[in-house]
Amino acid sequence: MSVSPQPLSEADERTWAMLAHLSVLANLITGFLGPVAAIVIYAVYQERSRYVAYHAWQSFIFQLVWWVGGGIVVGLVWAITGILSAILIGLLCIPIAFLFTLIPIAAVVYGVVGAIQVSQGQDFKYWLTSDWSFVRDKA
Repeated sequence: MSVSPQPLSEADERTWAMLAHLSVLANLITGFLGPVAAIVIYAVYQERSRYVAYHAWQSFIFQLVWWVGGGIVVGLVWAITGILSAILIGLLCIPIAFLFTLIPIAAVVYGVVGAIQVSQGQDFKYWLTSDWSFVRDKA
């Protein structure tokens, strides 16, 4: 006997979509658990709410690209800057490397903006990465 999952109320949908976007904050503490939290929310609610599934998947993809990918790029830029500092060229690269360091911080701010918008019932799509989501919003 198969029981179909109960759909979420609109308030619950907004809450879980907001939490999916706020999962980016877990990266500040752990460095990597934000995408894990987003994918867990997706897995748990994919059958109960396309809205929550869409926002959780969108958050997951966004965090992979901008937090994990951005962190790798930041590490590489600083490594190259450090190596080039041995011949003084790297000293000129420090301001550029600092700008790259802001990528993961900007990702956290953008995730919080997404959380605020979906908690207020507004539609939110991440710039560039929202089209990568195979789950479509209910609207």
